[in-house]
Amino acid sequence: MYHKLLTLSLLSLTFALLPLMSRSQEKEHVVLIETNMGNLKAKLYNDTPLHRDNFIRLAKSGHYNGTLFYRVVKNFVIQGGSSDSRNAIAGQAIGYGKGVTIDAEIKPHHYHKKGALAAPRQPDRVNVFKESDIAQFYFVVGKKYTPEELDKIEKSINVPIKKAIQKKYYTPEKKAILDTLRAQKKVPEFRAIAEKIKSDINFEWENNTDKLYMDDEKRKAYTTLGGVHHLDKEYTVFGELIEGFDVLDKIAALPTDRQDRPFKDVRIISVKIIE
Repeated sequence: MYHKLLTLSLLSLTFALLPLMSRSQEKEHVVLIETNMGNLKAKLYNDTPLHRDNFIRLAKSGHYNGTLFYRVVKNFVIQGGSSDSRNAIAGQAIGYGKGVTIDAEIKPHHYHKKGALAAPRQPDRVNVFKESDIAQFYFVVGKKYTPEELDKIEKSINVPIKKAIQKKYYTPEKKAILDTLRAQKKVPEFRAIAEKIKSDINFEWENNTDKLYMDDEKRKAYTTLGGVHHLDKEYTVFGELIEGFDVLDKIAALPTDRQDRPFKDVRIISVKIIE
């Protein structure tokens, strides 16, 4: 009877996991962005379904046809897809869209390496939940970092966080208590308080979501491909370029006006879902 119940439990668990397994193994959609300067082919991530499905919907509706890559910043990004860029005259202020947003889907394992496809948004002061613009998107161009630069970036972010946590738990009052116990040679009492302070600091540090950690994969991407590290955790990355890096570089190298709009229009002819 026990073995029968165990078998039924395992079968139930298997069936429960099947939807999750099928989603994780689901083939990623591939889009072809045809421009007057060449084609960009990108894949859309399945774990950002709101952005993926919205991009596909807009592509199929023809929303992107005729819009521009209207913002080009050297060593940073190329941005396009705004409805008000279609047929925009030279010098026209564009890129305001329609003010409609989509919920953020910021994932720590999707970062701003070169070729990353992401969604722009309004700044935090008017957009505390980091919601994305409903239609606009950008491709990361970025720059290549040295390992030493990445080390400095990590330290510049992590050291102040660690010091703030230490200050929170290792207060002047607790330091005074420890100094007194040390002077009185009360070792067990000293160790109990010191270990509690250390444990509290380590726990909060390990669970802090603001600290920066670059694993080997991310470091390799930023030192070989390049990217823009400071956009990580701030904007939703929902895909990446798989073909057309030469086109990306060609667009990124265009001369621009004071508003970062290329003097030569970079027009999106169409966006097609090809897989």
